[in-house]
Amino acid sequence: MRPYHQVPIIECGEPLVEIPLELFAVESPHPYEKLGAPYGEHSPYFIRESLIDNLIEAQSYLQSIHPNWRIQIFDAYRPVAVQQFMVDYSFAQALSERGLTQAQLSSTKRQEIWEAVYQIWAVPSLDEKTPPPHSTGAAVDVTLVDDNGRVVDMGSPIDEMSERSLPDYFANNSVEAQQYHSHRQLLHNVMLKAGFQRNPREWWHFSLGDQMWAWLNNQLIPTNSLTARYGRVV
Repeated sequence: MRPYHQVPIIECGEPLVEIPLELFAVESPHPYEKLGAPYGEHSPYFIRESLIDNLIEAQSYLQSIHPNWRIQIFDAYRPVAVQQFMVDYSFAQALSERGLTQAQLSSTKRQEIWEAVYQIWAVPSLDEKTPPPHSTGAAVDVTLVDDNGRVVDMGSPIDEMSERSLPDYFANNSVEAQQYHSHRQLLHNVMLKAGFQRNPREWWHFSLGDQMWAWLNNQLIPTNSLTARYGRVV
């Protein structure tokens, strides 16, 4: 169980709504849908209703610094079935990258690969007290697109299973790599100003109102006792 799962959830009942994608940049078709991920009745571009305003606010902050830049919505709502699909896919991908098959795996190597997978992917839990963040509809994976429509280079792609996914990985690297840190900080700053909190392990993952968001706020201000207002969308 992750530390943020200790935060109580008091579900507010706010509906999932479709993100107005015409306002943002978007990758189409969606990367997980291309792989066959089972989304069901909602697309990956749904989110809790009030968070739409926060995303628009974040993009307004961005455009006050870089006119015509946009936030790219990579992923938002993710049902547990999709979480399981992507966990299994990522495990298989890690096996392939290592030139291994299931039959060749020792218990130690299997554990090592699963630990790498779960550094990036939340456990696809069906326990209502420990929902994967994206299953709440209160988490979003985002990056930036410049005024020429190009995705801004963050130094590593979304979902990469390596230390480069850590938000501050490039903070003390070469002068050339400082641009990656600068881009990540820009993304962080505009999302933070709009009320989001960033996953400490992933430069692209932000949430507002879920357990991780409440836990991070409580860590910053120990006198806080915020609870989550969004649980798993059933």
